[in-house]
Amino acid sequence: MANFPYLVYGANGYTGRLIARYAVERGHRPILAGRNARAVEAVGAELGLQARLFDLSDPVAIDRGLADVRAVLHCAGPFAHTSRPMVDACLRNRVTYLDIAGEVSVFETCAARDAEARDAGVMLMPGAGFDVVPSDCLAAHLKQRLPMATELSLAISGLTRASHGTAATMIESVHRGGLVRRGGVLTPVALGHRSRVIDFGRGPETAVAMPWGDVSTAYRTTGIPDITVYMAMPAAVRAGVAFAGMIAPLLANPILQRVLKAGVRVAPAGPTDAERARGASYLWGEVVDTAGRRAVSRLRTPEGYTLTALAALEITGRVLGGGTPIGYHTPASAYGPDLILAIPGCERQDDPIET
Repeated sequence: MANFPYLVYGANGYTGRLIARYAVERGHRPILAGRNARAVEAVGAELGLQARLFDLSDPVAIDRGLADVRAVLHCAGPFAHTSRPMVDACLRNRVTYLDIAGEVSVFETCAARDAEARDAGVMLMPGAGFDVVPSDCLAAHLKQRLPMATELSLAISGLTRASHGTAATMIESVHRGGLVRRGGVLTPVALGHRSRVIDFGRGPETAVAMPWGDVSTAYRTTGIPDITVYMAMPAAVRAGVAFAGMIAPLLANPILQRVLKAGVRVAPAGPTDAERARGASYLWGEVVDTAGRRAVSRLRTPEGYTLTALAALEITGRVLGGGTPIGYHTPASAYGPDLILAIPGCERQDDPIET
C-alpha cells in the first residue's frame, strides 16, 4: 500500500479525522488534505501524516494535491456542493474517487458519469461509509435470495448523534421532502409519508420512510423497481419529521438554513469514542416478488460512524490492492453482498423465505 498512497480530503472533520485515526492504527499512511490549513496540519502532526492544503474552488490546486495519489477518500460534506469538483479532478488525473456521501443527488450525478470514469480507467464510488455499504450489501443479498423480487424495503435503526457535517446536510435537504423508487423511477413523496412497525431483531420499532441513498444505489445494485427506505425513530422524532414536512418551504430559506447550521456548530462534533463503542446499528430488509414470496434478512453492525470508518478503509484497501472495477459502482456492485461481512463486528441473519 505504501507504493500507492491515498488522500483523505476533509481530514479535519469529525468523520475524516476518525478515518485518519483508524487508518494509522491499521498501518496505513494516507495523505491528509483540506482547505483549513491550521486544522488539517494539526491532525497531520498528531498522527504523523503528511498534510496537503487546497480548496475545491481551485482546479489547479486540486490537481497539484492529487499528484502521486491513486485514490481519494473524500470526507468533506455536504457532498452536494463538494463532490463535483473532486470528481472532476479525479477523472482528469485518473484517480479513483470514493466518498462517504448519503445524498441521492450525488449518487445520481456520479452514476451519470460512468462512461467518463471508464474512459479514465478509474472507479467512482460515492457512499463508501454507513451510507450505503451495509444497506447496499443487504439489498444485494436479498436479491440473491429472491432473484425475481419486484419490491424492496430497507430499514435502519440505532443511529447515534449526528456529526456537524451530517446535520448540515440534513438541514440543506429536508425541504426537498421524501423520495422513493417506483417503477424504476425516483419519485418525490411527502417527508415521512409512510410508517411501519419493523422487528430489527430486538423487538418491534416504528420506522418512517426517509429519502436514504438506497433509493438510488439499491436500484443500480439489484434492478428492483420499487424501493422504500425507512428509519426507526422515537415518537418525538417522528413528530419532528412530520412538522418539518409541513413547513418544508420555509426550510428552503438560505437565511434560516444558516441560522440552523450555526446552532449545529455549538453542539458536540459527534458521538464520543465511548458512545460509539457502546452503540450498534441494525438493518432490516425485505423483498417480495409477484408470486407473493417474501424474504427478510437483518444486519447488525458497529455504530454508524465507526462502521463508516471501517467500511471506507476496507474499500480503500481493496482499491489499492488492485483488481478494482472501473466506472460507477455501488459498494455491492463492486465487491458483492458479503463485503459487509469482511468488516469486524458485522453479522447477518436470514429468516426462512415465505411462500
